[in-house]
Amino acid sequence: MARTKKDVVAEFRRAEILDAAYRVFAERGFEQATMAEIAAVAGVAKGTLYLYYPSKQDIYDAALRQSAVDVDALTQAALGRARTASEKIQAFIETKLRYFEEHRDFFRMSEREFGDRACGRGPHAKHLDELRLEQVKVLDQVLQQAVRRKAIRPIRTEAAASAIFDLTRSIVMQRLRGARKATLDDDIGFAFDLTWKGIGYR
Repeated sequence: MARTKKDVVAEFRRAEILDAAYRVFAERGFEQATMAEIAAVAGVAKGTLYLYYPSKQDIYDAALRQSAVDVDALTQAALGRARTASEKIQAFIETKLRYFEEHRDFFRMSEREFGDRACGRGPHAKHLDELRLEQVKVLDQVLQQAVRRKAIRPIRTEAAASAIFDLTRSIVMQRLRGARKATLDDDIGFAFDLTWKGIGYR
């Protein structure tokens, strides 16, 4: 079914609202953020915001879902284009680093939530844990297949997948803090080289 002009406008408006939500949640955290702030950043009236999202919780959940869909689609597409085990692992790392580099507000939002959780707050960190586990599971399957084909050494694939995910997360965090002077391409190469030398046959 062809989309109407109303559908296109609604889709565009939701995207604007979610972009604004990423920024506000990243800066203020879930508890301190308000619908009025999100509406102001999105450039819409507060009443308009409620037409699309009935509550702050709905906006937060929608932002998480959208990011999960985007990351999964990009990752699956990249893995589908790769042929060898090394290409798939590099594709996974590159997809993650490029996505978070381009969506820094979402990364800040998620990191703030994890930080709040460590201090006894952050009730929404569970959703972020679930997103992380889904991505780790994707990489775990890649590594299991690589082990079966003897493309890499026999390893604890789930632990390795988690470590690779955390490596990419650490690099993104360092880049956000300005602690890394390397280009994004250099960091992608570094992460892959470190990973491959750790799991490949010596």
